[in-house]
Amino acid sequence: MKKFRKVLDGLTTSSPGGTLGSPSYSSAAGTPTASTPREIDVQETLVSENFQLCKTVRHGFPYQPTALAFDPVQKIVAIGSRTGGVRILGRPGVDCYCHHETTAAVLQLQFLINEGALVTACADDTLHLWNLRQRRPAILHSLKFNRERITFCHLPFQSKWLYVGTERGNTHIVNIESFVLSGYVIMWNKAIELCTKTHPGPVVHLSDSPKDEGKLLIGFESGTVVQWDLRMKKVDFRIYYDEAIHSVSWHHEGKQFMCSHSDGSLTLWNQRNTARPFQITFPHGKIQKDGRKESCKPILKVEYKTSRNSEPFVIFSGGLSYDKAGRRPTLTIMHGKAITVLEMDHPIVEFMVLCETPYNNEVQEPYAVVVLLEKDFIVVDLTQSNFPIFENPYPMDIHESPVTCTAYFADCPPDIIPILYSIGAKHKKTGFSQKEWPITGGTWNVGSQTYPEIIITGHADGSIKFWDASAITLQMLYKLKTSKVFEKPKPGEVRGGDLVEEDPYAVQMVSWCPQSRIFCVVGISAHIILYRFSKYEANTPIVSLEVRLQCDTEEVLSPSETENQPCFPEPGSHSPVQASPGSGASEGVKDSIPCLKVKERPVRVPPGYQAELVVQLLWVDGEPPGQITSLDINSAYGLLAFGNSNGLAVVDYLQKTLLLCLSTLDLYGAADPYQRLTRSPRKNRQSTSDFCMRGLSSFYSDSKKRIRTSYQSLTELSDNQQSVDMERSKSPTSDHVNGHCTSPTSQPCSAGKPRIPIGPEGSRLTRRGPGRPPFRKAQSAACMEISLPVSHTEGSRENSFSRSRSSSVSSIDRETKEAVTTLQFGESYGRKGDAQPTPCLWVGTSLGVVLLIPMSVPTEEEERLEEPVTIGPGGAVLLMKGSILRLAFLDLAGAIIPGPHEVWRDPNGPEDPDRPRRRKLINFSPWSSQDGCAEGHLAVVCSERQAKVLLMPSQACLFVHNITESSFVLRADVVTACNSVCLACFCANGHIMT
Repeated sequence: MKKFRKVLDGLTTSSPGGTLGSPSYSSAAGTPTASTPREIDVQETLVSENFQLCKTVRHGFPYQPTALAFDPVQKIVAIGSRTGGVRILGRPGVDCYCHHETTAAVLQLQFLINEGALVTACADDTLHLWNLRQRRPAILHSLKFNRERITFCHLPFQSKWLYVGTERGNTHIVNIESFVLSGYVIMWNKAIELCTKTHPGPVVHLSDSPKDEGKLLIGFESGTVVQWDLRMKKVDFRIYYDEAIHSVSWHHEGKQFMCSHSDGSLTLWNQRNTARPFQITFPHGKIQKDGRKESCKPILKVEYKTSRNSEPFVIFSGGLSYDKAGRRPTLTIMHGKAITVLEMDHPIVEFMVLCETPYNNEVQEPYAVVVLLEKDFIVVDLTQSNFPIFENPYPMDIHESPVTCTAYFADCPPDIIPILYSIGAKHKKTGFSQKEWPITGGTWNVGSQTYPEIIITGHADGSIKFWDASAITLQMLYKLKTSKVFEKPKPGEVRGGDLVEEDPYAVQMVSWCPQSRIFCVVGISAHIILYRFSKYEANTPIVSLEVRLQCDTEEVLSPSETENQPCFPEPGSHSPVQASPGSGASEGVKDSIPCLKVKERPVRVPPGYQAELVVQLLWVDGEPPGQITSLDINSAYGLLAFGNSNGLAVVDYLQKTLLLCLSTLDLYGAADPYQRLTRSPRKNRQSTSDFCMRGLSSFYSDSKKRIRTSYQSLTELSDNQQSVDMERSKSPTSDHVNGHCTSPTSQPCSAGKPRIPIGPEGSRLTRRGPGRPPFRKAQSAACMEISLPVSHTEGSRENSFSRSRSSSVSSIDRETKEAVTTLQFGESYGRKGDAQPTPCLWVGTSLGVVLLIPMSVPTEEEERLEEPVTIGPGGAVLLMKGSILRLAFLDLAGAIIPGPHEVWRDPNGPEDPDRPRRRKLINFSPWSSQDGCAEGHLAVVCSERQAKVLLMPSQACLFVHNITESSFVLRADVVTACNSVCLACFCANGHIMT
């Protein structure tokens, strides 16, 4: 049996630092500490037999549909596609996809009515007979036509003969039981008169006469129609018309039939007089002033259906006049003298009228029309005079607006699906038919899994859809429009690149905490919207936070130029949090403005997800903000972290303040793993004080502040009056100088333009709350010197791995733009010697570096809303090949540690004086005494090429696995399978590896 290689294979070892490979990064060299267990024994239970790829279901609309069929007894529909796929649909939940061995387009479908079988005619001139009576439909027989091309097929109800028309004008007859040609061929030259000098064209129609199933009506493209007597092997009658025929339809009595033509006309023929049509109509052709008819488009298909209690229905597609340019595709319903034109959003591929009887010689009694469009599937109710459409129960509208991101959640809280459904049901469109969906065939067995699954899709128009994926069929639960948060921009007002202007609200990323129901959306215009869920409607202003996160690599001072100049921010200096749009924008150059404008007035929002906070990145010196590349939210901490190619920001969404705003380079402190060489000094563009006023958006100025100011002198308030004054006047952003950040409640935010003061006025000193240890001095923060990267050869440093897929990217570009690619909040150990876990933020970058930032978060509710959250100095933990994709935490037994979260409570619910509403936190306490974390934990880190397992708090690397050399990993996640844990990876070469 092949040993199944897993990322966690090497965890059964007694030596955390030894046998399994030494750490690849010097600072991770760990030895077992006092709190490290002597033996880590992870029970490996997964084997390769646990993993079997099984196709379950295809969600969404069939791609490039070409054909349609309906079984009127079993009430199931089949749809064929251009790539050889067949989708079979019945009642909601009955959904089956099967595919031919070739990719030839499906030209036509014919059900063996009420027999559980289907005939498909494909573009490679092959007929296939499918057996639908088994769980997975399969082909029983195939029949290839070598010398002729198939153009039309017809299988009469309860007949064993399949009629096949060809491009040469011949008709072949196939025995449906043995699926072989019978040898009976109706040759085109026998069907037409001998005196006819031209070929009649391909066969475009075949049908049996309702009066006599031994008579076959054959329609040729040129306009000739022949009734052939199958027993006597001769022609009963021929008709000739000078316009090409597209389709033919019988009256149920078998005395009349109707033809549709290429000039937009319908002709009605009577068998007693075949010399000329009994009636000619141009339904959409008006008579012009000169007396001539308007020229019309072809009528591609007509159906002529009778009804007992009313006039017959004539239903057709096409036939509009040519003069109306830009008209949408139409389906026309003629009922007596009334003509109803139904406009469609997409071109019509095929339509079928659904009737009460499968017999073609009975009164048809049509009750609905199934219309297959290029990108939609609709059913029209014929029993009501306004012809409403039925509400489609299949998830056909997944790509109503193109899907731009997806997220999958299993084992959600059991109450979340019913509550989303009940809220979503209130927003459903009206005007649908009140009748039940008419396609009711098949039986639906609920799948074996019973856990709730939700799929979230983000779309190009800014909409979000929540889908219930627990059963076979996706069911839309709830739809959210993120664009409603913003003012509608005037043409050309969207301030972003071409991509942003086309779809300014397109969703790039979502983060959802099902337990607290907090939901975060990242948009293409460098914005983040935080939503809370409420069962009550609300009327509240949306708080807006504007963040300046830009890496100004050009404006660099040489160290000597500012040697003796203190770099403390002066009053009125630029802070990363901006007050209002346009502040400080110079004429002509876009600066300090967001891409979109948040609504300023309070907005009435219905029950469901309600926007509470919008974070927007700003333009800097004419440069648009970099798009957000990573996001994580933690409801227990009340924190939101996001990063892009310039740096990292952390927002306290409870206090609505910005805690941290640093360039990626500044995250390293002195422990930068890359030897970034100094660039020759440039002439200073600005005075030092002006440059310092630029605040923290410039990583160099920030590093200079760190160099000049000792971390300790600010944490332990010295007697020096200057440092005390500075401490008092400090904004939360000016404290980033020191590697720890505070969130004073006086931090101003902008809700549109007016500032909303939060909490009591006035800055407060950095206080240490009870149970929050003082953070130690940053690693040589006071003497840290960061020089900028310059281009140098790959060979000059052993530890760096090329991130670039293209050899033309110079190392200067590669190193200057180090993006934050993944973020993960969790209870961990901020430093090697820590005895107890604390709240931490793990950061992964595009250069393969993993950083760890410890935090101090007040636990009491009152304290949490008033006390500042303190962020300690971080350090690099690990260096890996390729961009970091995923971080996860396991306990020492190898089980996933669930992250801390808040239990949901309705923000707009009525207050109960006896039971005040309090935050209820799970897996989060002053000392995080979770069983899984008390003695340490494992951290799994996955990059594009590698996976490593670390033991915390020693940071020893226990295990390394090179996932791929020839490709790279696109997505990775640590998942539970068969009560064990594995790392699942999706590679760029299409492989899924576990």
